[in-house]
Amino acid sequence: MKSPITGKEMKLTKERRSMDFRKETFEIVFHYYKCEDSGEQFTTTALDEVNMNQVYNQYRDKFNIPFPDEIIGIREKYDLPAAKMSEILGFGVNSYRQYESGEMPSVANAKLIQMVNDPKKFIDMVELCGTIDEKLKTKYIQKARLLADEKERNVFDLNLKEYLLGNHLADIYSGYRNPNFEKFTEMVIYFSDKLSPFKTKMNKLLFYADFLMFKQSCFSISGVRYKAIDMGPVPNNFQSIFEYLANKNVIDIYTTEFPIGYTGEQFKSRKERTFNAGLFTENELNTLKKVANVFKETSTNDMIKLSHLEEAWKNNEKGKKVISYEYAFELNQV
Repeated sequence: MKSPITGKEMKLTKERRSMDFRKETFEIVFHYYKCEDSGEQFTTTALDEVNMNQVYNQYRDKFNIPFPDEIIGIREKYDLPAAKMSEILGFGVNSYRQYESGEMPSVANAKLIQMVNDPKKFIDMVELCGTIDEKLKTKYIQKARLLADEKERNVFDLNLKEYLLGNHLADIYSGYRNPNFEKFTEMVIYFSDKLSPFKTKMNKLLFYADFLMFKQSCFSISGVRYKAIDMGPVPNNFQSIFEYLANKNVIDIYTTEFPIGYTGEQFKSRKERTFNAGLFTENELNTLKKVANVFKETSTNDMIKLSHLEEAWKNNEKGKKVISYEYAFELNQV
């Protein structure tokens, strides 16, 4: 960005600052451009969004307020318009739509939204709503009962997926996303199709995709937690997750014996299991594409070396710690 004062290119600068929101104070990594000649500071709309999203995310985390994608998902599973969900919950007619667009709910309204994520609680709220006609009530209740029954039938698979990715709520260690097994699966399919990487490289591709997305938006793609091990950042439980996907015929994993006594596991996509781009936003798809292009010709060993240059690994490797997504702002290899 060029300085409006001198016309010279300005340097993107990051520093820790405190910002206030709803009588709470939060520390963030503040992004701005600085004009070296005048000392003036400038931001863009994109930087303002990154700065404020850090504040909003910490506020949501502190008070257990659902994120917009969660709010959208709760409504969509009942096949309801936003106005009807507002009516059932007793909100203003446009409130739910505004919450989906990013407006911060009150703590009380947030609890109501989270409560109706449970189909049985949703049924209770529908039955208590006095402004919806009986025909619609019956329709909504039938849908919720089907969801409750489906949840009970699939409880083992749901519990297994929760075990593999973790059932933690969204926080800085998940990139302020709840774990999304379906999106993580599609990320694995995408890189398998584009690059056919070995397992170690796959782990780094997933790390860079999630952390690059967070750097740009303050949200990860998958909600997966990563930890630092000797060979670089890896998703938690990566070995079990990959075995599960192979057993479900989502991907193929081929074993190769190398002369040095090392066994490599290579990921390849299956023709009948194509990548589902519909689960991702345009920005998420662009991020996946960028990571694939940047590391297309990078060997597994070089991927390890590059990941070792990241602060995310250097500051967490000693204790094999879970990596905070705040380190995304210090990525230097992509």
